[in-house]
Amino acid sequence: MSETRELKPTVVRNERGLSINGTRVTLYAIMDHLRAGSSAEELREWFPMLSERQIDDALAYIKAHQAEVDAEYEYVVAKAEENRRYWEEKYGERVAQIKATPPKPEYAAAWAKLQALRGGPI
Repeated sequence: MSETRELKPTVVRNERGLSINGTRVTLYAIMDHLRAGSSAEELREWFPMLSERQIDDALAYIKAHQAEVDAEYEYVVAKAEENRRYWEEKYGERVAQIKATPPKPEYAAAWAKLQALRGGPI
């Protein structure tokens, strides 16, 4: 008796968009790295949770559906920028107030240590 196994596709569409099946990694994250000039080997370093096959399949999918993936990627980037601007506008003043507030005395030593590690004021 031979057992047949059906292989699931590597790239699937879910609530996060185009993603690597069984992971939270989206093709948009991979596209970010590709647009920054990363190679397949560098992608393996950035995404150690992905197998070599998953990365190769994702790259093959992107190449086979280049126009569709590029258009969707541009939409996702534009939407993320729109969201960033919204929240910055909504809470920008509050974030500035929080940054300007000195740390509580009981946290002063830890705050000074953090600033020293970062090389200056945060």
